[in-house]
This record gives sequence, C-alpha cells and structure tokens, in this order.
Amino acid sequence: MPTIQKKYDVLIAGTGVAGLYCALHLPAERRVLMLTKSSADKSDSFLAQGGICVLKSPDDYEKYFDDTMRAGHYENDPAAVELMIRSSPALIGELVDYGVRFARDGAGQFRYTREGGHSVPRILFHDDVTGREITSHLLEAVKKRPNIQIAEDCELLDVIARENECFGGVVRENASGKVFPVYAEYTLFATGGVGGLWENSTNYRHLTGDALGIALKNGIALEHIDYVQIHPTTFYSEKHGRRFLISESVRGEGAVLLDKNMQRFCNELLPRDIVTSAIRAQMQKDGTKHVWLDMRPLGERTVKEHFPTIYRHCLEEGYDVLRTPIPVVPAQHYFMGGVKVDLDGRTSMRRLYAAGETACNGVHGKNRLASNSLLESLIWAKRAAADMSAQGFGKGGVQPIDLAAYADYESLKGNYAKEIREEAEREAYCD
Repeated sequence: MPTIQKKYDVLIAGTGVAGLYCALHLPAERRVLMLTKSSADKSDSFLAQGGICVLKSPDDYEKYFDDTMRAGHYENDPAAVELMIRSSPALIGELVDYGVRFARDGAGQFRYTREGGHSVPRILFHDDVTGREITSHLLEAVKKRPNIQIAEDCELLDVIARENECFGGVVRENASGKVFPVYAEYTLFATGGVGGLWENSTNYRHLTGDALGIALKNGIALEHIDYVQIHPTTFYSEKHGRRFLISESVRGEGAVLLDKNMQRFCNELLPRDIVTSAIRAQMQKDGTKHVWLDMRPLGERTVKEHFPTIYRHCLEEGYDVLRTPIPVVPAQHYFMGGVKVDLDGRTSMRRLYAAGETACNGVHGKNRLASNSLLESLIWAKRAAADMSAQGFGKGGVQPIDLAAYADYESLKGNYAKEIREEAEREAYCD
C-alpha cells in the first residue's frame, strides 16, 4: 500500500458509489485520499441488485414524485425529492459514459423494470447485479486517476475539529494498529449503513455506522437515526452471516409470496415496510420462521436472463426456483436516517460533508422507495464535490491532536455502537 501522506485536499471515508463519485468529480489537480475498512470492492454499493431509478420522461414526474413521497410516509423533503428526480436523466447519461451497461431491448433502448411502491416501470438494471455494474466501473475510473489514492484496511476513527470546523481525520491502519492524523481541506463521510450492528442484515458486517458514532462524539447534527428499513425478502438460512437479498425486482416481475399452505397472502408490490409487516404477521399466524417466495410465474427466460445471480445462489442452497418456491424472511437492509445534510451535502460542521447511506438529506423520509438509493447517493456525492470546488481550496490548517485518546480501539468502537443504539432508541421513544 502506498504511504499515506500527512495532508490531502480531500479525505473521503468510504469507497462505495458515494465516495467514488465524489472523488471523480473533484478537480484533477486536487489530491484525494479514500479510506476503506476492508478492500475497495467490499461496499454495499456492490451488493445492490434491483437497479437505479430514472425519470424516463417528463410525463412520469408527478407519478415518480408521488411514489417517492408515499413510500416515505410523506416525511420526505419535497425539495430534495424534486432535485433527485430532475437530476436523474443527466446522471444516467454520465454512468453510461463511464461504461455502465444497462439492459436494453432489441432496438437498443433502455429496458425498465418495476419494484414495490412504483406505479410504473422506471428502474434501469443490469441483470440482478446493478450495484456491481455501476460501482465496478466507477472504481476502475478512480484507479486510473493519479490524484486519487485508495487506502484499504484503513478506517476513520474521528474527525480533527476545532470550533465546529473540520481539519481532517484520525485514521487507523488496521493491520498494524497504527493511528495517525490526516489533515484535509475537506472531509466526506461516505461510510455506508449500520447493518453490522444487526444480527440479521443484508449488509457487510464491517459497516457499523462509523460516521454516526463520530458525529455523536463531536456534536454534528443527525436526523432520524431510528429510521431503519427492513427488506421483506432475504433468503432464509440457519447459517450465520450476511443475509442474501432476493431483489424486489423479482416481485416486480411477478413473483408471489405464499404462506405455509402455499396460498398467496398479500400484495407483493406495496412498499417494503407494508410487505414486511404482512410477512411477519403471516409468520406469526403460521408459527413459522419464514414464508415462501414463488418465482415460477416469471418463467425460465426471465429468471435466467434477469436474475442469474439469484438463480445460482438458490441452486447452491438446494432450491431450483424454476421448480419450487424458496424460503424468505425480512432482514435489516437500509438506513434512511444519518448525518444531516443540506442539498449540497454539507453537514452542520464546516468543511465536513456526507453522502450515501451515511447521510440524511430528506429524500427517503421514513421508508425508502426501491432503487432510489444508488441514484440519491450519486447525485449528492457529485453535488458535494461541486460545493467543495466552489468553496475553494487553500483554507485548511493543522490542529494539534492527542492520539492517546484512540489507544483503546475496542473500547472506542464499542462506545460508538452503544451511543448509536441509545440515540436511535431515544429518537424512537420521543417520536
């Protein structure tokens, strides 16, 4: 790994789509350091199956807006929702320029799929690995930029701050345990979600809400950190570890949910929280640990062309989805709350930004509409980069930092996790 320098123009914690897209939109002459606790390709962005929403025509704006607001129980920020939707066509064009291959029909036009909560098909996809398709192309582009350095197996322990202004962060090299300051003109939180704090989650286990713990420690504003989304359909298994997600697109294409008697019991295209509640109620009624998802209505061609990864995984687990239903159960999936940001990704601390699942910009409200996450992450990451550039560089400085405060790594991380849980419970109680 290249030596990490003492000072950079921009410090980015996270290598998912938010971190990568921000880095790609910074000026080429600015030195950027990106941190990731694992390898650069172990972000939840790689795991996104379903797709990415887009305003496919001006006629769809009202429906798209209403679908997003309805899914979020009208707790969304209308200005943020409008910004996301109207920015989506240009964003998709940029992704295509980066080499992202969305599914197309025989005439070369985009194909659209539909997921729960959407009134019409408006989701672009690449098989059932859309997140991998997008994130891998962005990561490849970042690796070609000589001004961007990626430090794997390194994590952000804290920000270096004085009088509510950020001067960089305290970084830990996990292999050696070495802790050191990295100063930066601007810092971006893009550390992902909180799935690692849950026993059953579709997230990577190392995503433990790091930015939230740092924010709580430093008085940085948070919002709705009790707003945790449960995905209705993950593959039920007795095995320990990350739960394999069965994309919402499967139900959007016609798969149905069945009880223990193989009878359909709900409308599969309702928003995720409603479907999750229906599944849990049915499990309680039936006295079972899961329900069944029947993909046979999709037909062999759709299953093998649109959902090859899901098809292979289920085969490995002993289920041929073309011949039998599969067991599914709800699991923690996405985080709608986070570090509070404005329309440019600015937090309550000067020169500190946040984007992606780490941030709460008001788009999702209380429940995320399917396939809005990649879109929202990319748009706010780009806006954060633009705002950094507009603010200008050459304003940073070096502040003294007591590294002894970070000597007990396990205790520090344990306190962060405890504070996040307590704050989430407090918000839930106050609501």
